Amino acid sequence: MSIGGADSLRTRRRHLRPSRGDGFRRGARETAFIIVSALILSALVRAFLVQAFYVPSASMEDTLMVSDRIIASKISTRISGVSRGEVVVFRDPGDWLPDPPPPADTLRSKARSALTFIGLLPSDTGQDLVKRAVGIAGDRVACCDAQGRIEVNGIGLDEPYIKGPTDQVAFDIVVPPESMFVLGDNRGDSRDSRYHLEVNNGAIPLANAVGRVVLVVWPFTSFGTLPIPTTFGSIPAAPGQGEK
Repeated sequence: MSIGGADSLRTRRRHLRPSRGDGFRRGARETAFIIVSALILSALVRAFLVQAFYVPSASMEDTLMVSDRIIASKISTRISGVSRGEVVVFRDPGDWLPDPPPPADTLRSKARSALTFIGLLPSDTGQDLVKRAVGIAGDRVACCDAQGRIEVNGIGLDEPYIKGPTDQVAFDIVVPPESMFVLGDNRGDSRDSRYHLEVNNGAIPLANAVGRVVLVVWPFTSFGTLPIPTTFGSIPAAPGQGEK
């Protein structure tokens, strides 16, 4: 091969070899694509499957403590609805909570809202509550039997998980259709369905249910699931329940 031919071949090889700048740009594009895809996936998971929340008050002690981080399953609630005994996150149906303060117009507040929207931070909007569903549509829920227990369809609930007595408010209601009757486990410090009996018999529309709490993730010392207490397995169906 002539000297001129060899020089020409080396020149073509140099032209074909990518520069360092091209490799950096390609790597940056790939990294950006991965990050954007992960954020989109996280937002979709938050919207349709599960969502993280802060526990906002002491109303569920000692089952849940203030500022615990919990995971609510949206998909299970959408598929199966709400069952007796589940701990459920739901949106304020109206006047259960004070109006939240307007969000601060700061970069930190906006960044926090964005991270919450895509699911990287737990929700803390001031418009979500967490309680235990003790009655579903058609159930007769009353307070209280001779032993001071909540009754559901004539059966007293044995609730070792509650904090304090449960007889603060006397009532006897039937849960309306497409609704759930909710109580906090800390009965003496929970403004729950008992205190809103004038609207829908105190029950929450199922449309307001966000999801069942399935996991406590923080603090690590409280990490665990929230199974339905066995006492709810003894509740008979109310007349008409399960009929098509």
